[in-house]
Amino acid sequence: MKKYLFYIIMFLGFFYQKGLAQDFTFSQFYEQPILRNPALAGVFTGDLRVSTAYRDQWSSITIPFRTTSLSVEYKIPINEKNDYLTLASQMSLDAAGDISLKRTQFKPAINFHKSLSGNRDTYLSGAFMFGIVSSHFDASKLIFGDQYRNSAYNPSNPSSQPIANTGYTYWDLSSGLCFSTNINSKTNFYIAGGMSHVTNPVIKSTTGSVPDAIPPKYSINTGIHSHFGYKNHIKAFADYFAQGGNRQFLAGLLYGVSIVEYNNAEPDIFYLGSFLRWGDAIIPAVNIGLSHFNIGVSYDINISKLNVASNWRGGLELTLSYTDFLKIRNTSIDKVRCTRF
Repeated sequence: MKKYLFYIIMFLGFFYQKGLAQDFTFSQFYEQPILRNPALAGVFTGDLRVSTAYRDQWSSITIPFRTTSLSVEYKIPINEKNDYLTLASQMSLDAAGDISLKRTQFKPAINFHKSLSGNRDTYLSGAFMFGIVSSHFDASKLIFGDQYRNSAYNPSNPSSQPIANTGYTYWDLSSGLCFSTNINSKTNFYIAGGMSHVTNPVIKSTTGSVPDAIPPKYSINTGIHSHFGYKNHIKAFADYFAQGGNRQFLAGLLYGVSIVEYNNAEPDIFYLGSFLRWGDAIIPAVNIGLSHFNIGVSYDINISKLNVASNWRGGLELTLSYTDFLKIRNTSIDKVRCTRF
């Protein structure tokens, strides 16, 4: 048991930093791998994975910020050397605040996995993700100071604040590398690095002033899965992001117990654990693996300076994923070995 804890402490400590990043994120970030890094597409056992997540945040203090995400990954063996290709797509809808600010994303991805060993499940994966991002808001819901007359607000009062446009659209490119391997027959590990907003996409200013460019976001992502004893499992994950002058660190682990065993399939497992988004939230989480389905529930306990207003309440998050082997000729069931996640 000590050596498993050593692996976990080793990679959690490696990413110790403080801060916040600009792009939205999920508390159960490990359930949305392509959002973390496109090189994590296909790092699972099976041919197909469909994952979805829903997040409802800050409902205790304002109109909730709601985010929905859907990802699809499909793996294809491409030769007799255990190499394979993952075709994937990441879609999301983010809705925030009083002015109905919405952002939609559709980003297809491709990831090539090169086998590095004939005896071990060791791969080097290289990926690209390229797609479109669109954002807009309802300008009629904006409130400006000069719309207050005689200490009273009237939405019909004109404002001198210029609004040149109410939205923007841009193309976005991300890339990444991932190294995955099995440390032993019961322990699997991966570490990945990535870069988002590679082309520095430009966002038009709502006031018509000089457009702003989105700075690149750099990431380091890691995960470990260990099976020890008869029914015990540990899964741990960590992400570190740097974007402009902002930083974000997320990490934690889940301890699981097999609740139903099968002869020729993965057991049903109940997981309980907690994660930390440094300087922002403590996140208790429950995860249940049932046959091909995986269900997760988490809740943010806000520990930032905003907890005075939020009363420690953050956001509820729900996740659901489906993973399976396909009964087709080019299935990976007999040909591809990979990290178990």
